[in-house]
Amino acid sequence: MTIRIATRKSPLARWQAHHVADLLRALEPGLQVELHELMTRGDKILEVPLAQVGGKGLFVKEIEDALLAGQAQIAVHSMKDLPALLAPGLVVAAIPVREDPRDALCSPKWKTLDKLPHGARVGTSSLRRSAQLKAIRPDLRMEVVRGNVQTRLNKASDGLDAVVLAHAGLRRLGLAQHATQVFSPEEMLPAVAQGALALEARADDQATLARLARLDDPETRYRIEAERGFLARIEGGCQVPIAGYATVASGQVHLRALVASVDGTRVIRGERRGPVAEARALGDALAVELLGHGAGEILKEAEGHVVGLGAPVRK
Repeated sequence: MTIRIATRKSPLARWQAHHVADLLRALEPGLQVELHELMTRGDKILEVPLAQVGGKGLFVKEIEDALLAGQAQIAVHSMKDLPALLAPGLVVAAIPVREDPRDALCSPKWKTLDKLPHGARVGTSSLRRSAQLKAIRPDLRMEVVRGNVQTRLNKASDGLDAVVLAHAGLRRLGLAQHATQVFSPEEMLPAVAQGALALEARADDQATLARLARLDDPETRYRIEAERGFLARIEGGCQVPIAGYATVASGQVHLRALVASVDGTRVIRGERRGPVAEARALGDALAVELLGHGAGEILKEAEGHVVGLGAPVRK
């Protein structure tokens, strides 16, 4: 039997798809697995910041379309790319063990954030990272960098003083040595579901659902449920800096989250704990709490405005 996995063509996406293929083969020796590689809209639009493009599912729609059309049985996504609401007829069948969700500074010359000179130029493709960095160092000059991980890494030694990337991507590609500082969640709260993979399948494909269920990690799923519960309630389609990070211990989930203004001058934070069985509801409740503490004003200010980082995109 041959299983087809739909994936983006980027080196990191292909690594993730091959990783899932290896996990499946380990459970079913002799299983044939092929990749169905696709270009998404987010891959094609490199000239402007993603926040200016708008819309949801920039890196998933074409992959989900292939799944719904029967061109593949499984889709592998970076969970943080997956919209809060899935396409009708699709489900997240499994969430494997999460990789390190933290963010990493890559600066061959300066090494750490506190050593960056005044007015240093820092590249990132994330409004969340930019806002949190500006909250710590208002003097920094943020520049948008797009492209694959290696392309963005190259900018740290070619015109910029540093770039900030997901530590998970660096580790998966064997590039962790380029991380000169890994931020703790206290220093920079990660993106919702950063470091986690989403294995998506058709809701009516019972054979694939059963196959993927064996790859699901309960602890990771509880953490992601809490984080995505927060996202589903608070996002509202606005392109604003949102972060959410959950941990699990002794049957309890601990969720921390924030909403920030793009310039980092206002940051609304909150946290909650509760039973893992109520993870998603806990995320929803924390979102309601933050909205009541002023996050709603930040969301409203973002509506109807094209939000960018204020600098040309470096590809």
